Amino acid sequence: MTEHIDARGLLCPLPVLKARKRLLQLPAGATLEIVTDDPAAVVDMPYFCAEAGYELAESREVADGMSWRIVKPA
Repeated sequence: MTEHIDARGLLCPLPVLKARKRLLQLPAGATLEIVTDDPAAVVDMPYFCAEAGYELAESREVADGMSWRIVKPA
């Protein structure tokens, strides 16, 4: 199961808060893909994942920001 969030246009801490809220609703093993354009997300998203125990499976630059793939542990 993969969920998607478009968080472009949102500034810190909103992308992280939206990711956290959605991940809490997802079952174990699910994936969340979130796109951000806030420059602070480069620091915030990895930190959030490390602190909350989520796996940051991928981060990559896209045309209009960054795409993050976060996996909720089983």
